[in-house]
Amino acid sequence: MLRLVTRALSSLAVILLLTSAPSPANASPETLARSVSNILFSPFDLVLSPYVATRTVYQNWKDSDDSTAVRIAYPLPGVIWVTGVQAGASVIRGVTGLLEFIPAIPLAFVDADIDPLFDPVERNQAVVDTSLFGERFPVKFGIDYTSLPAY
Repeated sequence: MLRLVTRALSSLAVILLLTSAPSPANASPETLARSVSNILFSPFDLVLSPYVATRTVYQNWKDSDDSTAVRIAYPLPGVIWVTGVQAGASVIRGVTGLLEFIPAIPLAFVDADIDPLFDPVERNQAVVDTSLFGERFPVKFGIDYTSLPAY
């Protein structure tokens, strides 16, 4: 009886493992290019954080319908806060570039792509947004991480 139960549980475990095995992780040269781009350009995001923060706060200040007291008091703390958020997001961009780099190397020749770990880089506006090698290598830095993405 114990032998029968053991075989049944073993068979069930094998069936569960075979049917619930995750699909293999796939990447393409685009993932590797995105990873290298994030690693290379995250320091530029960090350097441009005060400029992007000031531009963002000014744009929000200009578009707001707040009272005069809020419009006077908001800019300085807003710039300080948004600069910190921008700097932190640039560090996260560099770290995600490193995290994507490891699996992207051996899987670069598979014709598939993985989703970006930090998608504001893909969606949000930036001071510099272009690409090299015919759209294969994204050059994007000075990203506005605090505004809504432009779809």
